[in-house]
Amino acid sequence: MMEITWVVGACLSTLLVILLTSWIFGGRQGALPPGSLGLPLIGEILELMIPSYSLDLIPFLKKRIQRFGKIFKTRVAGRVIVVLSDTTLCRYVFQQDGKLFEPRSLDTFSKVFAQEATNVSDVHRYVRSLVLKHFGMEALKQKLLNQLEVEFRAAIRSWSQQESVDIKYASGTMALEFGAKKLFSYDPKQSSLKLGEVYFSLTKGLMAIPLNIPGTTHYKCLQNRKKAMSMIREIFKKRRASPEKRPQEELDLLDHLIADMESDKSFLTEELAVQLLFNLPFVSFDSVSTTLCLTLKFLAEHPRALQELIDEHEAIRKNREGSESPITWEEYKSMSFTIHLINEVLRLGNISPGLFRRTKTVVDMNGYKIPAGWGIMIATSALHMDPEIYEDPTTFNPWRWKDCKSEAMVKNLMPFGWGMKQCAGAEYSRVFLATFLHVLVTGYRWKVLKGGQVCRSPMLSLGQGMHIKFMQKDI
Repeated sequence: MMEITWVVGACLSTLLVILLTSWIFGGRQGALPPGSLGLPLIGEILELMIPSYSLDLIPFLKKRIQRFGKIFKTRVAGRVIVVLSDTTLCRYVFQQDGKLFEPRSLDTFSKVFAQEATNVSDVHRYVRSLVLKHFGMEALKQKLLNQLEVEFRAAIRSWSQQESVDIKYASGTMALEFGAKKLFSYDPKQSSLKLGEVYFSLTKGLMAIPLNIPGTTHYKCLQNRKKAMSMIREIFKKRRASPEKRPQEELDLLDHLIADMESDKSFLTEELAVQLLFNLPFVSFDSVSTTLCLTLKFLAEHPRALQELIDEHEAIRKNREGSESPITWEEYKSMSFTIHLINEVLRLGNISPGLFRRTKTVVDMNGYKIPAGWGIMIATSALHMDPEIYEDPTTFNPWRWKDCKSEAMVKNLMPFGWGMKQCAGAEYSRVFLATFLHVLVTGYRWKVLKGGQVCRSPMLSLGQGMHIKFMQKDI
């Protein structure tokens, strides 16, 4: 009898907790978005990680948008997330960034990139300013454009002497080492640690189930993080203890970090500085290199686009006073078809399914109330593949941008964010890709030997890579 009473009491208590929770989140705060939180702790991450071998929107998002609409909730990698795929709602999040929302990633990203340990909003504003100083428009105009061209000429010349090049790894390593040189004067010839190998392994662990157990992908990811952090920390301590006197134009980002630490920026600590120097190169390694690979894949599959690209760059080269003169900023701005091509690759590529934020307070959105501390995913991939916005969205068509009004482009194309809240490296990424293509198509031909199979799980990858043979043109 006592056992029956205990069971009934436990059931009633559980029911009471459920009713109270429903009242707190439903009655007092308003209705939550529709959706499912999946299994305890892991949520719906297992379904999210099911591979999809298509450029189309991943089934995880497509299925839920069809069922729940353009705002729904889920739980992934330990965090409750509200997913947005409506243009107006996404723009609202960007407009209120820093007020109602703050930058935040999934738990896996946060552990790898240590985002939990700092005041994210303050750090984000500071890092944006710092990145713009070293990789923004003025830096691109004054020095980076020509430095990138020199880097690409040397790299592609070297690749042309090889029978086969895994372009994902090769271009990623090139982008990483160039970026790391600008960040903390990294010299791969002098370093015992090859950053390319370390960061390549990190990409495999970012969307893995966050189990820090020996043998798991996530565990290996964290171990490689320790190696890179140790190297960067050693560079930082050595530089801070014995500052180098260099001309202003030769100062790297680390020099400015150390100088700012001595000023009134109290949130800057050694650990944060080292973390920033670890985080920033990842953008160059993964997103830029993957976009470059996709560009070469599309060009190899679409001869008409390749020929129009070649014609544009040959015309630029022939109009110079000297055919070997470096690219000018005016020439870059004149590469209209190249920019259309890059826009289309960015739209189709969707390297990440979305951009992440977190609510700082309770937020009213589309008739729902989003609790403070919940994650927000701006599903840019859903916007880019929306048939109501783009005709035949899964079709590669760079010419769709030819007659596209600037307002429509800004409104619907969000690979780097939107408006003033765009990623600080947005223009750098475009210049990187355009300059690489100029060097490539004016001096080389290439052939895809194997690979190039697209896979989303949910981050975009090219399966076993993409192997290319580069051949110098007879000019």
